[in-house]
Amino acid sequence: MTLEEKIGQMTMIDRKVASADIVKDYFIGALLSGGGSVPAPKASAETWINMVNEFQSGALSTRLGIPLFYGIDAVHGHNTVYNATVFPHNVGLGVTRQAMFSPPVLCLKTIWDPELVKKIGAATALEVRATGIPYTFAPCIAVNKPQHVCRDPRWGRCFESYSEDHEIVRAMTEIIPGLQGDLPPDYPSRLPICWTKVAACQAFFVGDGGTTDGINESNTIIDWDGLLSIHMPAYLDSIRKGVATIMISFSSLNGTKMHTNYDLITGYLKKTLKFRGIVISDSQGIDKITTPPHDNYTYSVEASINAGIDMILVPENFTELIDTLALLVKKNVISMTRIDDAIERILRVKFIMGLFENSMADFTLVNQLGSQEHRELAREAVRRSLVLLKNGENGDVPLIPLPKKAKKILVAGSHANNVGNQCGGWTIEWHGLSGNITIGTTILAAVKNAVDPQTEVVHHENPGKEFMNSNGFSYAIVAVGELPYSETVGDSMNLTIARPGYDTITNVCQAIKCVVIIISGRPVVIQPYLPLIDALVAAWLPGTEGQGVADVLFGDYGFTGKLARTWFRTVDQLPMNVGDPHYDPLFPFGFGLTTTPRDMKESQ
Repeated sequence: MTLEEKIGQMTMIDRKVASADIVKDYFIGALLSGGGSVPAPKASAETWINMVNEFQSGALSTRLGIPLFYGIDAVHGHNTVYNATVFPHNVGLGVTRQAMFSPPVLCLKTIWDPELVKKIGAATALEVRATGIPYTFAPCIAVNKPQHVCRDPRWGRCFESYSEDHEIVRAMTEIIPGLQGDLPPDYPSRLPICWTKVAACQAFFVGDGGTTDGINESNTIIDWDGLLSIHMPAYLDSIRKGVATIMISFSSLNGTKMHTNYDLITGYLKKTLKFRGIVISDSQGIDKITTPPHDNYTYSVEASINAGIDMILVPENFTELIDTLALLVKKNVISMTRIDDAIERILRVKFIMGLFENSMADFTLVNQLGSQEHRELAREAVRRSLVLLKNGENGDVPLIPLPKKAKKILVAGSHANNVGNQCGGWTIEWHGLSGNITIGTTILAAVKNAVDPQTEVVHHENPGKEFMNSNGFSYAIVAVGELPYSETVGDSMNLTIARPGYDTITNVCQAIKCVVIIISGRPVVIQPYLPLIDALVAAWLPGTEGQGVADVLFGDYGFTGKLARTWFRTVDQLPMNVGDPHYDPLFPFGFGLTTTPRDMKESQ
């Protein structure tokens, strides 16, 4: 291979700046769809396949015909693609359990349910492949340092983490064999695997869940023992399970930018842990090595490649990267040995992915996109990810399960009839969008589907006191919460829900019996309103299948979820995590009320 061919293989660019000719002329090794980067609004699976194949034709027409791989952020289902199944975000999946139980002692390794996550990974892989894409930037295994975050929910990426407990996060690495496939017997140790499904990307190495004050892309301060015991175990598990790629974190570790951290990337990840896959930068990750970003690009390229990064996610100004890297190699600032290490890893993964034998995608799996089977799995995940935090006062008759047969019920709140709000960030667009942005079932539609045909369901997003006092409702369901966000946009110092959520709770719950459903990517402020609320449900970010919410509200299934993170009383307490001194939460880690399914109750 020529130097130009090698550097092209190390370059990943966004489809927005790509063409078949550009792929051919610059020997581009990888493309991606960044958040919201799509071939057309509401593009079909066939449209996606045709686009990917056109780019691939450029790669195959080069001298060596090395196929490219195409990546996308499929972090809770194939979430960028219209009509895909959107599963609950990790914050909800972390509370799912294998079976109902009643003892007070929590045994994390046997209770929390990695098998469900593995099934979700497999379904996601099929939907990604259905659009001709062989690579996903998932999963995120951000964990939470005991005295820092993301057991500080002020961090805007908290919804991407399964829990504040790193043992739960380790268990949830089962999503990797779900995405990539199980390791065959006697498979070589620490070698990536993605024979039949998609290549996964473990993100973000390392310590991004521990930044000071929960500020995204900031600095994590931790000693070596803490790093090994809190942040590293999930990476070791992922490598053992054959993860194909690992993405480097934007954040710094004890003041050193992770994108320049030779000791951890080459010294520990590659040499000590024997990781043999691709180490990839985050999007514009090398630009952010300097402050301001891109201030000394030559240094950023030198420092990141010499640290051990194999592929640079540019994503747009790729000619500058190619020219700069070529000059640094020709000046012997970056050795050809380092370049060859990167190329060996890139080609290894492409061979294992089967891209050389099956470079072009076909239409075999197009019916998997948004399939009913996957939507039923997502519906199951929703009902198992809900946590019942309150169900009547002590001694009162529980409000849940709600009666299906009633004269008239109210469904209220900004999140009651809004698929986009249910799904949260990383849905259709990078930061998500409000509105019915893809195919799915809203909570309002789910309630209408669940109740008796004679029950009148009234929808009012933000009813006033006069409306409440003049309608004679039997009870109300109020769905409120956060608006969609991701990453730095989601950093919050107050952790309040979107307006007019608290007003809606007050107006409705002062007037009649109410169940409040919180749609959020983390615990939020609720204590001042708790006395008004008869039943309270943490639904996290459930995704497109809102029918799962109604399944448990009306007693077709029981509530089983247990909090995988601490729910604070006031933001002044943060950061506060289980095991901390002066631990005084509103709802502690592991809390969650249970209910009995209606048919089981009637048979007793």
